[in-house]
Amino acid sequence: MKQSSAAAAESAFPAFDRERQNGMLTAASAESAVLRHDSDNSGGAAEGAFSAFDRQCMKRAFSLARRGEGRTSPNPLVGAVVARDGRILGEGWHRSYGGKHAEREALDAVLAAGLSPAGSDLYCTLEPCCFTGHGKHQPPCTELIVGSGVRRVLIANRDPHPAVNGEGVRALQAAGIAVQSGLFAEKGEELNEAFFAFQRRGRPFVQLKIAQTLDGKIAALNGNARWITDESAREEVHRLRGRSDAVLVGRGTVLADDPELTVRLAKGRNPVRAVLDSRLSLPDSAKLLSLPDKEKTLIVCAADADAERMQRLRDRGVTVLPVAAPPDSSGSPAGLPLAPVLAALSERGIRSVLVEGGRGIFSSFLKEGLWDKLSVFIAPRIMGDGIPAVSGFAAETVQKAIRLGAVSTRRIGDQLLFEGFHVYRDH
Repeated sequence: MKQSSAAAAESAFPAFDRERQNGMLTAASAESAVLRHDSDNSGGAAEGAFSAFDRQCMKRAFSLARRGEGRTSPNPLVGAVVARDGRILGEGWHRSYGGKHAEREALDAVLAAGLSPAGSDLYCTLEPCCFTGHGKHQPPCTELIVGSGVRRVLIANRDPHPAVNGEGVRALQAAGIAVQSGLFAEKGEELNEAFFAFQRRGRPFVQLKIAQTLDGKIAALNGNARWITDESAREEVHRLRGRSDAVLVGRGTVLADDPELTVRLAKGRNPVRAVLDSRLSLPDSAKLLSLPDKEKTLIVCAADADAERMQRLRDRGVTVLPVAAPPDSSGSPAGLPLAPVLAALSERGIRSVLVEGGRGIFSSFLKEGLWDKLSVFIAPRIMGDGIPAVSGFAAETVQKAIRLGAVSTRRIGDQLLFEGFHVYRDH
């Protein structure tokens, strides 16, 4: 791989005295100055350890990172800023999967402006990568940073990828670069919630989206659900789709609503449209099967589903993904076990899944604990008798009910959006 050594990276920048030029720390002093990140990736340096300018630069890096939403997966979102003496010299972000990393973008921007990054500070939303390997398109950022003459690196979070996970910090330290971490660590967790979830739990980040009335109904008894929420809430859902790798629904939702599951009311690319349909019983007239980007429609079925039907769907350009369903999977939606479904989606590079229904799907994900974030749009309507959002399981006591953490609420149009996260015992 090109520029895979420190020498190659250093050749792109002017020569400098690594120990003293512009007040750079020596390796020994940098080692003692490092503020180490907590093992749970949630902290590091105390907030008081950072200046107002540090905060300004990191906020800018986060803003830049967001520009890559929907285009970098399975890589994380990353933004970077290079600054010196209270002035931003260059900035960049990871624009798309396979493209240049944020650190290189920012350092290249400094050079393009006719400046030198020697003696500067690099603000990065995630720990710089430090490895090469199969499927990795870019050289290690740590080598580039070491060769650039950067004096100090500030990061929000360590990269939980097993090939990094603190090794990037240690590589920079060893080269005499001071490293501080934990600046807006919580924002970093939110920014890359899907990437972190996959690295920690080995499955895609699962977000459940429910639109319901004040009394918890998602549809009338006859199945009518259009529209519980207003257009402002539907626009927000389309933004969620644009940020997700895949949208997942059950066969019943397709039969009831005949949705397209595309991004039309907001900016963003269409996600993969995954439908759980164990017996491949969707009608040929379903909109999902006739969209221009048919390859993004993915039907998850049982491994023993009708082979001829599988082939007919594939001939139409639709992706069919058979999953082995054990005999005891009758309680799962569409007769498919959720863990193997998520594993199969993960193998296709999907790192985030937005689950949009219906009731059986929501209930199964909640019951099996295979979810990370719950987003409930609560509309100012009272249905009375109707189809509840969840069913099929019951907590024995209030204390044993599913409880969410890090909850938040905000108003969207006439709706209240309630969001919270799964509280895992291991995190």
